[in-house]
Amino acid sequence: MDITSLGMPTMASITAICLVVGMGAKASALADKWIPVVCAVSGMVLGVCGLWIMPDFPAQDVVNAAAVGAVSGLASTGLNQVFKQMKK
Repeated sequence: MDITSLGMPTMASITAICLVVGMGAKASALADKWIPVVCAVSGMVLGVCGLWIMPDFPAQDVVNAAAVGAVSGLASTGLNQVFKQMKK
């Protein structure tokens, strides 16, 4: 199995979209503790949508697609924290 069969562009796009959603949640009146939850849920929704829309999606059923999306959404929170900590 090579790395091109893992659907990396799909997961990266979900992460990027969830990063923008998280920034929107940060700009709203929502408490900061809920931002990872918002990112995970939006990632789950995007993962399930990706299962039906994208032919090369790395999951074959709804549960795995939701899990892939949630992990990608939570990765956006981690990515935000990496850049935030590097600025300090």
